[in-house]
Amino acid sequence: MATGIAKRFTPLLDRVLVQRLKPEAKTASGLFLPESAAKAPNYATVLAVGPGGRTRDGDILPMNVKVGDKVVVPEYGGMTLKFEDEEFQVFRDADIMGILNE
Repeated sequence: MATGIAKRFTPLLDRVLVQRLKPEAKTASGLFLPESAAKAPNYATVLAVGPGGRTRDGDILPMNVKVGDKVVVPEYGGMTLKFEDEEFQVFRDADIMGILNE
């Protein structure tokens, strides 16, 4: 499904389309958590990126992330989009806090 949304929505300028990772439903010891107790992590997967912002002279600024990166996003902010019962967020490139290296 995530690749389908990337084909249907193209971010402009320095915007980044992400999908947050699902919260863990089970603890390390094997206990299942109810949905109310499972806190969603601030991690997301980058699905699409815009071409980059522009300087006053019209030069394109390179993006800091690329499709497939796992990133840390702010808990609040961005714009939420809903496509076929799945939620996605759009953030500016500068709002992305970091890339997770695995």
